Amino acid sequence: MTDIEVTSTSESGYTTTSVTGEWELVVDATGEDGPNPNQVLAADYASCFIPAFRVGANKEGFDDIGRVEVAVEADLDDDDDLAAISFTIHVEEALGDAVDDVVARAEDICHVHAALREELRADISVVDDAF
Repeated sequence: MTDIEVTSTSESGYTTTSVTGEWELVVDATGEDGPNPNQVLAADYASCFIPAFRVGANKEGFDDIGRVEVAVEADLDDDDDLAAISFTIHVEEALGDAVDDVVARAEDICHVHAALREELRADISVVDDAF
């Protein structure tokens, strides 16, 4: 038995509709009918990292870190493959000296971070006490 099942279908052109459970995601390689695959990967990475960051903060003794917002920047190479990703994380709570430990814990927890080849993992900076 598999853990995750997705059905991805392209009727024509470069747009693909993927269904997993009751959720549907439209991805378009050209970026015309939806986000392109690289944009989806960048958004997925941030969407995975935020809860991992929250858990990491909790394990470092922070009960509620408030609002967390990640600004993602991704660079493409000449073949339009992802070459680099960086996160600037704005977090409401002042994390002080614990920030590096929170990031390290989040990197250990985030499944997308673990799935990416090491040279593509996000370069992360944190702005705390941000909101």
